[in-house]
Amino acid sequence: MRSNGERPASPRGADPALREETGSRLPSRLLRHGARFLLLVAAAVAVYLLFPPERVSETAVLERGMVAPADVVAGFAFAVPKSPTDLGREREEAARGVPPVYDYRPAAMDSALAGIRSVFAAMEVAAAAGGDPVAAARAVLERTGVAPTGAGAGVLADPAARARVLSATEEAVRALLPRGVVPGSLRREGISTVRVRGAVGGDRIVPSDSLVTADQFYRLAAERLPADLGPEAAELQRLLLIRFFRPSLAYNPAQTDAERARARAAVDSVAAHVLPGEKIVGAREQVGEREEARLRAYQAALSARGAGRNGQDTFTRALGAVLFNASVLAILGALLWRTRRALYEDFRSLLLIAVLLVVVAGAAALIAGLSLPAELIPFTFAALVVSLLWGGRLGLAVALVLAILVGGQTPFLGVTAPFTGAITGAAAAFSVRTAQRRSQTWLLVVAIAGAYAFSALVIGLLRSREWVDVLQAMGWGVAGGVLSSVVAIGFLPLLESFARVTTAAMLLELSDTNRPLLRRLQREANGTFHHTINVANLAEAACHAIGANSLLARVGAYYHDIGKLGKPQYFIENQPRGRNPHDKLKPSMSAAIVRSHVAEGLRLADEHRLPAVVRSFIAEHHGTQTISFFYEQARRADPEGTVNPQDFTYLGPKPRSRETAVLMLADSVESAAHVLPDPTPDRLRDMVERIVSAKVASGQLDDSPLTLRDLQVVKAQLARVLAGMYHHRIDYPPAPPAGTGVPVQERAMAEAPTAS
Repeated sequence: MRSNGERPASPRGADPALREETGSRLPSRLLRHGARFLLLVAAAVAVYLLFPPERVSETAVLERGMVAPADVVAGFAFAVPKSPTDLGREREEAARGVPPVYDYRPAAMDSALAGIRSVFAAMEVAAAAGGDPVAAARAVLERTGVAPTGAGAGVLADPAARARVLSATEEAVRALLPRGVVPGSLRREGISTVRVRGAVGGDRIVPSDSLVTADQFYRLAAERLPADLGPEAAELQRLLLIRFFRPSLAYNPAQTDAERARARAAVDSVAAHVLPGEKIVGAREQVGEREEARLRAYQAALSARGAGRNGQDTFTRALGAVLFNASVLAILGALLWRTRRALYEDFRSLLLIAVLLVVVAGAAALIAGLSLPAELIPFTFAALVVSLLWGGRLGLAVALVLAILVGGQTPFLGVTAPFTGAITGAAAAFSVRTAQRRSQTWLLVVAIAGAYAFSALVIGLLRSREWVDVLQAMGWGVAGGVLSSVVAIGFLPLLESFARVTTAAMLLELSDTNRPLLRRLQREANGTFHHTINVANLAEAACHAIGANSLLARVGAYYHDIGKLGKPQYFIENQPRGRNPHDKLKPSMSAAIVRSHVAEGLRLADEHRLPAVVRSFIAEHHGTQTISFFYEQARRADPEGTVNPQDFTYLGPKPRSRETAVLMLADSVESAAHVLPDPTPDRLRDMVERIVSAKVASGQLDDSPLTLRDLQVVKAQLARVLAGMYHHRIDYPPAPPAGTGVPVQERAMAEAPTAS
């Protein structure tokens, strides 16, 4: 326990034992810091591998909307590539200009003629067999798969009409199918021309209107019938043509796709060629879209020329890139060492932070490789995870370090990436406190999406971009922010488990009294359960007053006595009046049973996978106190013998956090309040003062960070909450005389309506 919250200064020099202890810890200290240094180097090298060093020119920092301070002149010839959007649009336009390919199939005519002739031949055979010719015609058509009408069957049954229909139909098939017949209208599908392969006269490109559709084919064939045959003959012909029709032009998708692919490949990917000495952008001129594209192409050409010159240049730039990455990451490491020493000592947590940084850098490298907007970089993924696990201040530091780290890589040199990373990361870090429940998660996502949109708007205004480009950047940013937030929240339970960090969300889940362990405590040790509820109320109020983690204190109080489930009847709060099993045991055995509830609680905590911060309440809530009742019993029973105090002492450790220290005090005062006669507020305050002073005098709070100021506040809160638990209730008057008809409770409430 500290007097005022300050760390006492440690004198240097004079004590040889201190120097010897320091010397013995030196190898372990070097090993500990060495492992963290290697992690720093590994992360720096990983970022370097994601962003191979390029030869950087001062022109690389010129972005659209900026004013060039001096003339930028090409020192050599280079090509300016088209943007992925423009190149893709031109390629698709070229592909749409390629007409679809149709193959001519001469077998379609032979197939149609053979089918039609088979029907008429079958009718000749049926007519030769005698019988009703109309019935025979109907039977032939039904076998063919045609549903005949009476008139159509009559035409087919008439030998003269049959011959004339067959002749006209064959003539139509021979004349029309070679012209090219397709199943449907190509013009209706937006196709103006087609390429016909294999037709008479060789391959040719013809208008789609010149091709005959199936409907046109049936109509033109009907026009070749003699007019005197009437509509019955036309209907019969149409049914037969539909039955045996095969289009003579068939679409060839493979050939069409191949020709369109060749058309796409033929599009030139170069937008312009810049000659040596040609001005790229002039002094005091604003960088526009054209100038920005040329500057980026010039930078890429410089990098390519520099990479091929000599290995020394490449090594120098690689060394500079690694040193840059390591220096930026070292800022975060130094911050952890100075302000979050416990986190710095936890290598698993450091490893997780390093992985988060590298993951975001990897996503940025992928975005740069795909030429996607910088607004898609998921800065908030790392900032949000760190904020949820270790607090918003560290999340903000991670966001700022990421902004510098990613903004220093060649593809993102300039203002856009660092500004976006700083603003959105800060939004993620600050908005974590607003989302304390799952139903408020949407507030967090909205805040992050709004930060992405705001940063894109600011950059757009700063660079004088078109509103269409600004709105597009805002849309990309909002989409990226929402996606990274959802992914971060989804991975949070897994990352909690890896880093062994207990978040507020996990504590809220553990505080549910319907969890199996707490329900078992309520069922099997009801007195202990109600004791834990009272202790939880006391500890939560006291921790809230001194700025400690009140939710953690409540959850720790719920589970601190779960070890009593092993032998609940041996604890007074669970014993029926007048029955105490300790009366039949030796004091040493009773003390062993009472003391064992700590070990049993830790066993149950491991079985139910309670987090370490909750297990600490079980182990520390009695510290190294003596079980004084049974210790005194043992001394009275054997006044001449030697009673070992260790047999009557809890194994500890002493409370090492503010929350566990407050729980020890709350646990003691709650138990003592049950046996306090006439628990008035003054008596409760005196009791709290005596118990807290006894804990301090016995050294139970020596390892906790509680200050004397904290203790004063804690004592006041414990007394206040206990007074509320044991406040004086109204003394109900005696029952009224028989026959008055006024219940006792109603009379009491009428006389003292404000009593509780």
